[in-house]
Amino acid sequence: MVAPLTIALDAMGGDHGPEVVIGGAGLSRARHPDTRYLLFGQEDTIAPLLEADSGLAENCEIIHTDVAIPMDAKPSQALRKGRWKSSMWLAIEAVRDGKADAVVSAGNTGALMAMARFCLKTLPGIERPAIAAIWPTVASECIVLDVGANVSADTRQLIDFAVMGAAMARGVFGLERPTVGLLNIGVEEIKGLEDIRSAGAALRTSEPPFDYRGFVEGSDVGMGAVDVVVTEGFAGNIALKTAEGTARQIAEYLRAAMNRSLLARLGALLAQGAFRALAEKMDPRHSNGGIFLGLNGIVIKSHGGADATGFASAVDLAYEMAHGRLVERIAENVEKFHTKLDIDDVA
Repeated sequence: MVAPLTIALDAMGGDHGPEVVIGGAGLSRARHPDTRYLLFGQEDTIAPLLEADSGLAENCEIIHTDVAIPMDAKPSQALRKGRWKSSMWLAIEAVRDGKADAVVSAGNTGALMAMARFCLKTLPGIERPAIAAIWPTVASECIVLDVGANVSADTRQLIDFAVMGAAMARGVFGLERPTVGLLNIGVEEIKGLEDIRSAGAALRTSEPPFDYRGFVEGSDVGMGAVDVVVTEGFAGNIALKTAEGTARQIAEYLRAAMNRSLLARLGALLAQGAFRALAEKMDPRHSNGGIFLGLNGIVIKSHGGADATGFASAVDLAYEMAHGRLVERIAENVEKFHTKLDIDDVA
């Protein structure tokens, strides 16, 4: 029997605040009825929204605070002024104190990372956390990291990202030996920045706890060439947002083409089932949620502009990661691989 979980929710985070958070929690609970929620935010705003869903209300506890982190706040400012009393900090603190198994927030990404790192600390051997995202592919899905936590990454950090991403793939996809690739401008070993080439050389010769496939290019990501794609946050964030924009662009192209003529509209009517399946596959709301890997706790970042469906996907991810013992898996993999690689000798 699956043990019940408690998930802490920053009810004041994001562009739409408690309405989306409560709606998303309700959708996720329909899929995971054993979940309990701690809602951090303004009680007089949250309580009326809960009244509309008595089943959800029975499994929620509101922890009141008037302080919310602005979406445009600088991480240092948020950490200095929002500690100990903001909805974001209190939600993270619940994980640290063992009151919750995971935390989900749609709030300021920089503030969330700064607070989570300060409050939860990084796992032994991890220099920097990374944000990992689940990416739809032609084959199925893959994990891409880092997608925004670090503007750059050196050889050691790229190797750590690979180990953490593989651990996540085992928990999410149920793979014993996930395939991993380093994102590069070409597949040849002589191409790319020095840190990428050095990381590739180390992984090729060190027998990592995954199937290392070498360098992959941007066009390989969507084709599902590997289960885990490793890069630094600058390129990863650009790739993620380019893919989301391309999905919206294709949707607009299809919509325009289907309304171009009477014959086109008739064809669209006949193919509406196929178009619905395509829309479902390309809908970024169903892959919403980036997880902060490398922390001593599970922290999920939802898109700030997500609707209830999108936020529910982030809550679902928190549920899966908690049940998959993600933190323990990463800690075990990092310790074993660092011992084998002698990570201190990596440039």
